[in-house]
Amino acid sequence: MRRPLVAGNWKMHGTRASVSELIDGLRLQDLPEDVEVAVMPTFVHLTSVIDAVADGAIVVGAQDCAFEPMPCALTGEVAASQLIDAGCRYVLVGHSERRQLLGETDALIVRKFAAAQGVGLIPLLCVGETLAEREAGQTLDVVMRQLRAIVDALGVAVLERAVIAYEPVWAIGTGLTATPEQAQEVHAAIRRYIAQCSAQVAQGVRILYGGSVKATGAAELFGMPDIDGGLVGGASLNADEFGAICRAARRERHA
Repeated sequence: MRRPLVAGNWKMHGTRASVSELIDGLRLQDLPEDVEVAVMPTFVHLTSVIDAVADGAIVVGAQDCAFEPMPCALTGEVAASQLIDAGCRYVLVGHSERRQLLGETDALIVRKFAAAQGVGLIPLLCVGETLAEREAGQTLDVVMRQLRAIVDALGVAVLERAVIAYEPVWAIGTGLTATPEQAQEVHAAIRRYIAQCSAQVAQGVRILYGGSVKATGAAELFGMPDIDGGLVGGASLNADEFGAICRAARRERHA
């Protein structure tokens, strides 16, 4: 059975004081043992968060990495090997904000994915469509193109050491959330596509939902057969809300 994962993407939020307060709040949460919990702070706060959760069950990921895996002359970037050295387990790759606002292409995302895996990080690959693409009936075309870029370049086996997050762009930071049925439809299609290449990989890969996930309604989302947890944005900045989302992902809901 796939172990649920709930990952909190803090995006470009946090001060030393607010991050310390958030970590203190998370320590007080009753986090379920059968759910993997991750937080993804800014680079500025990465090492302090890693140190703060070192004796607990929360793991830490980064929000991005460079396309070069090792340190080199690439000003302003952070190498995947440096993230491993700092104590990270995961790294986001292909988040919609980087695709939409910073122009990251499928080809660049493939390089970042490979760089992360090459040094032992677990890439959390984000895929998803815009509102215009959904309204045009292109949701699955867009999502499969983004996923196919990885599979065609690196082979389906790389997904054994990765996590996928379906994040409809139209639901990120808008307060809108895909219905459980809408999300399940895309998650199931992703798993079917992978199964065409490898049934074993398809069965094992975790596929998260990301898009204004809140405690209210999280249990229904996570109860869908192909939804293995969530990539949580704004709600992850509130310890009580994030803790409730983590509890909603308990394994028995997938039994």
